[in-house]
Amino acid sequence: MYDEREQSPEHGPLAGFTVGVTAARRADELGALLERRGAAVLHAPALRIVPLSDDSELLAATKEIIGRVPDIAVATTAIGFRGWVEAADGWGLGEDLLERLRGVRILARGPKVKGAIRAAGLTEEWSPASESMAEVLDRLLEEGVDGLRIAVQLHGEPLPGFVESLRAGGAEVVGVPVYRWLPPEDIGPVDRLIDAVVARTLDAVTFTSAPAAASLLSRAEERGLLDDLLAALGHDVLPACVGPVTALPLQARGVDTVQPDRFRLGPLVQLLCRELPSRARTLPVAGHRVEIRGHAVLVDGGLRPVPPAGMSLLRALARRPGWVVSRAELLRALPGAGRDEHAVETAMARLRTALGAPKLIQTVVKRGYRLALDPAADTKYDAAV
Repeated sequence: MYDEREQSPEHGPLAGFTVGVTAARRADELGALLERRGAAVLHAPALRIVPLSDDSELLAATKEIIGRVPDIAVATTAIGFRGWVEAADGWGLGEDLLERLRGVRILARGPKVKGAIRAAGLTEEWSPASESMAEVLDRLLEEGVDGLRIAVQLHGEPLPGFVESLRAGGAEVVGVPVYRWLPPEDIGPVDRLIDAVVARTLDAVTFTSAPAAASLLSRAEERGLLDDLLAALGHDVLPACVGPVTALPLQARGVDTVQPDRFRLGPLVQLLCRELPSRARTLPVAGHRVEIRGHAVLVDGGLRPVPPAGMSLLRALARRPGWVVSRAELLRALPGAGRDEHAVETAMARLRTALGAPKLIQTVVKRGYRLALDPAADTKYDAAV
C-alpha cells in the first residue's frame, strides 16, 4: 500500500495544471512565476497599453493642472505616473507640472506608485496598506471633498464608481488619462484562451487588470460564447484576480473569483499553489495514491502526463470510482470520437501506458471499465454515489 509520508515529489505545486494569463504588462514575469512552480502557461494578452504622450487629452489635462492647481492628486499606477511626467517633459512642461504638484496633497495607491512619486522628487501624503482604490475613496469621503479640486490619474479606463463618488461628494474631478487599454492587435491568442476555457482544458485564468477581464468578456460576447465562458468560470475553471478592482467586471456578470490578501503577482501565484491542488480529485486506487490534475496525474507523488483523450476517460471513471462505466458512456466522454467504440480501447491503452500502473483501471468483460478503488474505500464511495 502507498504511504503518503514516503512521497517526495520533485515537481512543483502547480505541475499538471494549465493556467491562462491575460496580462499585457508584466506577463512574462507572471508566466515565469507560474512555470517555476510547474504550471503549463497559455499566454493571451487580452489588451494592449497605448501611451498617450502625443494625445491631446493628456496635454489638455496637464495644462489645466498647471494653470489651476488641484487640492489633491491621486496617483494610481507607477507606469502611469512616470508616463505622465515623461510626456510633460516632452512637451517642455515637466518642471512646471512638478512645481505645481509639490504643493498638492498626493495620495498613492500603493508602494510602486510611491516609488514613482519619490523618483520624481515629490512626496506622497498617504498610501493605503491594502493598495485598494476603495480605501483611498473611503478616506477622501470621510475627510470630506465638497468644494475640493481633485486630479485623478486614470489607469486605462475610468475607475468604476471612483470619480462618480467624488463628484457626488461635491468635488471637482480632473481626469488624467495617461494611457489607454485597447484590444490586442492579434486577437488569435485571446480566442484560443476563450476556447480553452469553454472546453475546460484550462484549470485557472489569471487577471491583473479590470480592463483585461472586461476585454475577455467582450470578445466572448462578440463570438456568441459569453454564456459558455461564464458557465466554465463559474464551475470548472478558476478565475484568479490580483485584487478586488480587477474582479469587478467578472463579479458584475455573477462570477465569483479568488484574490490574494496582498495585491501582488507573488501572492497571486501562491494563492493558485494552494487552490488548484486542493481542487484536484485524490483517490486510493489499487494500492496507489492517485491525484487527478488538469493534464497530468500524480501516482504516488510521481507526475504522469496524460493525453487529452486519456484524461477524458479518467475523469469519466473518477466520477464513479469503483463502478463499471460502459464503453458507450466512455465513448461519449471522448472529444470527437464518433461512434466507433474501438476509439475507447485505443485511448484506454494509451491511458494505462501513461499512468505507468496498468492495474489502476480494470477491464470488466462485456461491460466496460472501472477504477480499481481500494476495498477500504468502497463503502464510503458507494454511499456517496
